[in-house]
Amino acid sequence: MSLSQMMQNVRADTTRLALGLEFIAITTTDNIPSSLGAHQHGVLFVFAAGVLWSTVGLGIRLIEEAGVWQILLYRSMAMSLFLYVVICFRSGENPFVQLRRTGLPAVVAALSLLAAYSGAIYAIQNTSVANAMLLFATAPFLTAVLAWIVLREPVRRATWIAIVIALVGIAIMVVDKSGNVVLKGSLAALGSAFGFAVFTVALRWGRTSEMLPSVFLSGLFGVIITLAICQLQGLSLITSLNDGSVAFAMGIFQVGAGLILYTIGSRSLPAAELTLLSLAEVLLGPLWVWLFLGETATTNTLIGGAVLLAAIVGNAMSGQRRKPPPITGP
Repeated sequence: MSLSQMMQNVRADTTRLALGLEFIAITTTDNIPSSLGAHQHGVLFVFAAGVLWSTVGLGIRLIEEAGVWQILLYRSMAMSLFLYVVICFRSGENPFVQLRRTGLPAVVAALSLLAAYSGAIYAIQNTSVANAMLLFATAPFLTAVLAWIVLREPVRRATWIAIVIALVGIAIMVVDKSGNVVLKGSLAALGSAFGFAVFTVALRWGRTSEMLPSVFLSGLFGVIITLAICQLQGLSLITSLNDGSVAFAMGIFQVGAGLILYTIGSRSLPAAELTLLSLAEVLLGPLWVWLFLGETATTNTLIGGAVLLAAIVGNAMSGQRRKPPPITGP
């Protein structure tokens, strides 16, 4: 199947899915039973987003031949098309108008997100899904430190303690990987987490809580940059039907639909609960590849991961004692 044919086939399905997701979100919000309330509604959507995001490892493992740049090319095309439809439908305006209002922070956020996605794909291809997913979970701690340095945002004492504990967990996870390609995968996973941290700080710098336009822009950058890299490296732009289909599905469902659900659900939840719910992605990711592909994790990954998760949970629980800031829509 050619690239143009695949784009034509996915365009109609993308539009229908985007409108369908938005319709479900709107009707569910308007007609939700009084016994549930906005909080339970938010939990449902954020958890569903975590479930979709957790399939990234399984998706990468199902790729047979395509490399990092080919996967990112196809995923970026599908994600950009999907989010363009969603943003236009939700806001009634072109996403480029929203990006123009945000300015430079949107560009920084988009480029950092592209770097994060690239690192994530490389990491999963070169280390276990469990190891990569657990290292991705360090993003909130990296965000706290980066925001402290760049934006002068204060960091709680409990968070500093959690960061130290997390570093111990990371050291345990990577201590047996020196001199191996797996170490490169672990470093790429940490680099991906740092990319997500830069993305979050850039959004705060731009004083916007709306993620979708910057993610849309990252998809456009992804298409342009990966096309250039593929040309320079002599990589084919045409992949097998399996690899192209998996990459397209990841762009629409794993990234795009997950972001929509998270954006809707996160508005009614405090930051501490969002952190805890995000663990669904970390815990389910290794589960899928174990159930479907039989992939297991090393002892060091399990021990270090347990220490890291303890740090994340402890930091989130300590934050629940503080009155959460009011949540405002974009």
